[in-house]
Amino acid sequence: MSTLMFRRYHPCDAHAVSQLFRQVYGDHYVQPDVYLPEMISQHNADGHWRSMVAVDGERVLGHAALCHDTRSDCAELALSVVTPAMQGRSIATRLGRELLLLSQALGLANVLIKQVTHHPYTQRMAANIGFHSTGVLPDYVPSPFAEPIAETIVTGCYVVQGHTRPLPDIAWPESCRPFMQHLCSVFGTYSDRSSPTSMPLQIRQHHQRYAIVAHRLNKRLLDQIGQLPAHWLVTLHIDLSRHFADDLHQLTAMGFTFTGLIPTQHSHGWFALFHRGVQPRSLSLHCPYMQQLHDDLQRDVETCGSARSAA
Repeated sequence: MSTLMFRRYHPCDAHAVSQLFRQVYGDHYVQPDVYLPEMISQHNADGHWRSMVAVDGERVLGHAALCHDTRSDCAELALSVVTPAMQGRSIATRLGRELLLLSQALGLANVLIKQVTHHPYTQRMAANIGFHSTGVLPDYVPSPFAEPIAETIVTGCYVVQGHTRPLPDIAWPESCRPFMQHLCSVFGTYSDRSSPTSMPLQIRQHHQRYAIVAHRLNKRLLDQIGQLPAHWLVTLHIDLSRHFADDLHQLTAMGFTFTGLIPTQHSHGWFALFHRGVQPRSLSLHCPYMQQLHDDLQRDVETCGSARSAA
C-alpha cells in the first residue's frame, strides 16, 4: 500500500469521489450533486465547495468539503465519506482538521457541521476536532442509510481562531439555564441591545417539515403560527435576543419545544430553535446536552399525543 496522503481536490478526482458516495450510500445520499461528477468539479471551480481528499496512490479513499456561500464568512464542513475498508482509521477526522486549517486561510469566521445521529462516529469526530454541539434538528432529512424514519441532525459550531461567536448576556430561563450557561462559557457573551435588522420573515418547506425564520415574534405572528395546520411538522428559527424568555414561554404554550441554537449565516448572531412534531424514537447522542434536548422533545410529543387521545 502506498502512503496515505491528504490533499486538495483535483478535477480528475470527480469520478472517483462520486463512486465513493455510491459505494457507501448507494442511491440514498441526500445531496444529489455527488452523483454527477461534473457537478462536483463545477462546485469546486466556483469556490462553493473546497474539497479535500484522502488518496492512496491513484485511489480516492475519503472526501470532505467546506461548503461556502461566497457572500458569507461562514462555511459548513460536509460531504464527508470514507471507503468502508478504511473506516475506523481517523480519515474523516484528518480530513476535517485539514479543512478547518483551510477555513482560517480563507478568512472564514465560523464553520458549521450537521452531525448524523444514526451512528455516533460523526458526533465523536466533530468533538475531537473542536466543534461544540449547539442544537437538534429532528427528522431533518431523508435517511442516507435507507431507514424508514428521517435522519435527526445535531448541529455544531467551530469558531475559527481570531474570531468570536458570543451569545447575548441575559438571564436564561430555569428550564434551559445549564445548557445556555454552558454555551456562554464556550462562545462568550455580549451586551444585547437588539439593534434593528432587515431580515425578512421567511417560510419554506424542507422535506416533510415547514421552516419559519423570524427576527422577532409578535402577537399577530404568533396567532398566525397557531393557525397553521395541526398536522404540519414546524421548525421555528427565532433570532436569539433579550426576548428569549418571552419567546420560550409563548411557544411552549403553543406546543413547541426548544431544541437549542444554530448560527445565523453570518459571523454574528444565533437562532433559537423550536420544533412542533417529531417521529417517536430513541437516540443515544454523544453530547449530554443534546441528549437532554432530544429527550425533552420526545417527552413533549408523547405528552401531547396522550392529551389528544384523552380528549
